[in-house]
Amino acid sequence: MAMTGPSGGAGGRRRGRGARRAPMSEINVTPLVDVMLVLLIIFMITAPLLASAVPIDLPESRAKPVETEEQEPVQLSINGDDTIYIGEDVVPDAELPARLDAIAAAQKDGDKPRQIMLRADKGLDYGRVMRIMGELNRAGLSRIALVTTGAESGAAAEAAVTDGSETQP
Repeated sequence: MAMTGPSGGAGGRRRGRGARRAPMSEINVTPLVDVMLVLLIIFMITAPLLASAVPIDLPESRAKPVETEEQEPVQLSINGDDTIYIGEDVVPDAELPARLDAIAAAQKDGDKPRQIMLRADKGLDYGRVMRIMGELNRAGLSRIALVTTGAESGAAAEAAVTDGSETQP
């Protein structure tokens, strides 16, 4: 008596559409790596825009956002209780000129001056904000952007304000 293979046919021939393949036991990780790199880029771009360590009640504006730069801007914040922050560090009024001079001195020759993102609480006195802007200008940091929230969408938007020679439409 002759033995037959799993296909039931003689000689081990299979019926139907060609030979069946064994299940593949390896995972193709190329699409996974592609998706992860895209997500990494998205999070690297959006994370600095979303996180702001010092909570400030920003005023609203209909200004268009400023284009981002290759150099990280300096975050200078003035809280509602008149506390000044550079980044997340509290800076007393007496130390502010020295800290601003150090920021201005840290830039390399030939580079554009550092951009300053000034975030001020909307309840602050206008004169207080102008005194801080005067200190920035005295230190040689004239590229100042005032940070506001968007009036229509509620999303954060930035309006660029420099020494008054440039105007935004």
